[in-house]
Amino acid sequence: MADDAAPLGPAVEAVYRAESRRVLATLIRLLGDFDLAEEAMHDAFIAAVEQWAGGIPASPRAWLVSAGRFKAIDRLRRDARFDKSAVELADRLAQEAAAMPEPDVDIEDDRLRLIFTCCHPALVPDAQVALTLREVCGLTTEEIARAFLTRPPTLAQRIVRAKSKIRDARIPYQVPEHAELATRLEAVLHVVYLVFNEGYAASSGASLTRHDLSAEAIRLGRLLCELLPDAEALGLLALMLLTESRRPARAANGEIVLLDEQDRTLWDRALIAEGSALLDRALGQPNVGPYALQAAIAAVHAEAASAAVTGWPQIVALYDVLVRAVPSPVVELNRAAAVAMRDGPAAEMALVDALLERGDLDDYCPAHATRADLCRRLGRMAEARQSYDRALALTQQEPERRFFVRRLAELG
Repeated sequence: MADDAAPLGPAVEAVYRAESRRVLATLIRLLGDFDLAEEAMHDAFIAAVEQWAGGIPASPRAWLVSAGRFKAIDRLRRDARFDKSAVELADRLAQEAAAMPEPDVDIEDDRLRLIFTCCHPALVPDAQVALTLREVCGLTTEEIARAFLTRPPTLAQRIVRAKSKIRDARIPYQVPEHAELATRLEAVLHVVYLVFNEGYAASSGASLTRHDLSAEAIRLGRLLCELLPDAEALGLLALMLLTESRRPARAANGEIVLLDEQDRTLWDRALIAEGSALLDRALGQPNVGPYALQAAIAAVHAEAASAAVTGWPQIVALYDVLVRAVPSPVVELNRAAAVAMRDGPAAEMALVDALLERGDLDDYCPAHATRADLCRRLGRMAEARQSYDRALALTQQEPERRFFVRRLAELG
């Protein structure tokens, strides 16, 4: 979408960045088709460039949704000679537009509706997550592929198949009834979790973080907690707030600052207090799951004045429970880092080498960066250089690339 936004004037481009995903979600609800809605949104922004020369309207989102809806009707009528079904759809949309010329665009949960549609059980889980990240949050196929540790063409195929399934099965664009919410929530929470991770530690680009994505994930997390405040929804929101509290200390002049080197006086105590209160609510409920466990780990970090006085035995114990709840090589890698802080780098080295030998993390940059740092701390400089070189080859993020280059220069 960045390529499409590039030719826009500065004012329209600012509206695009702030409103495009909201406009798209509402157009999908009104038009009932992903691809038609995306084309309509693009047409609306092109029209905005032409018609907003005298100034941006008072309600740019309403203007764009209205323009997009009529652009979609025009597009369908142009296509009618090739596709007769387009005539019926265009007529239906025109009748709806006549009945409600000013569409309702103030409904806050249009994107929440869209998330539940993308996460419908008729879709396979990987497609649910990929489609939501693409359509609700605007991540590129490459960004989603890195989150999945898979290839972009594979993700693109999943997204196309998911859109076709929604269209062919006539899956409704709505939040499910309360009786269905619990069964549908797991996939939605996973989507929000991945969106936050991409915002807090961007997988590519010039910036270390993407605050727009993490803020969106937190907003969606709050909506979910209002809708269904169970242990995992509360746990996920607590995890995001506790993690987000560290953002001000994570970078210095755009460069990475590692956790044990951060100025903890910069951590946002209001977010820590809110996250801790949510965690208490989550832990007081039955069926505590992986998000609440991760939030508990983040809370131990938040309580410590420094890395040296952090409760590492408690963190390792929580990771032990987490590994059993959600077996994952990435969780095992994080547990290994906590073991190193408790028992020393040699203990972690054995765990990390075992993980890499299994092959699950061959293309996972943090695994090689972790091994490089361990080798550096253990005085195994040749191996450290080799692992930093591998991490450097894998990273797509500019601050991370500069960090690895500095480490290599320090090694000589």
